[in-house]
Amino acid sequence: MILRRRSIAGSLIGGIRETQEMLDFCAEHDLVSDIELIPMTYINSAYDRMMKSDVRYRFVIDMASLA
Repeated sequence: MILRRRSIAGSLIGGIRETQEMLDFCAEHDLVSDIELIPMTYINSAYDRMMKSDVRYRFVIDMASLA
């Protein structure tokens, strides 16, 4: 593998089927994530906050703010 520059990789997060099962499970059991919804215009400020470790929840970009 080394001489032919080949490598093996994998994912621990699952594929599309597993992801859909997880989303269905969360929907059935009312499991949600805490997020901070931000407009696209706030993305640079959000990045600066992330670099300063001033983030409590995941940032989610509001795609409606693109219009």
